[in-house]
Amino acid sequence: MPAPLVNPDNSCAFTGHRPSKLPWGFREDDPRCLALKDRLYDVVSALYGGGIRHFLCGMALGCDQYFAEAVLALQEEHPDITLEAAVPCETQALHWSAEQRARYDRLVARCDDVTLISRDYTPTCMRDRNRYMVDRAAVLVAVYDGSRGGTQQTVDYARKLDREILLLRPAR
Repeated sequence: MPAPLVNPDNSCAFTGHRPSKLPWGFREDDPRCLALKDRLYDVVSALYGGGIRHFLCGMALGCDQYFAEAVLALQEEHPDITLEAAVPCETQALHWSAEQRARYDRLVARCDDVTLISRDYTPTCMRDRNRYMVDRAAVLVAVYDGSRGGTQQTVDYARKLDREILLLRPAR
């Protein structure tokens, strides 16, 4: 699918940890998770107030999906917001549980645009997806605890491109 025509100056990308790196894991009813979801909504709302209208999300488990849900909730109040799913490969959700795949499918279906980075899984498709998002955004929101991995690489890439970065540390 071709990339949508958007203005990078009013776009925001997102990166964040998977449940395995979050202190609450998959327990989304944990008060720390609920607080993070509230913070994400507040950040998205503030970005909207500052002129951001297009949001890019990689749709991975954990923080990506929290972010997508925050954008979609705000979109109910502000229909000029768009959400783009940047999907690294067609099989992204293949090995997830049925419940996780159903959530993913619901979220992707509600996105205004879906960009498929690679038809097949490759060793670089996740990195390519993250760079695709950063390349098309003025701001990167990152739920990041300082650990090594894909989130750290995305933050480093955004720094290299001199993007504005909003770091949110998950509560311990």
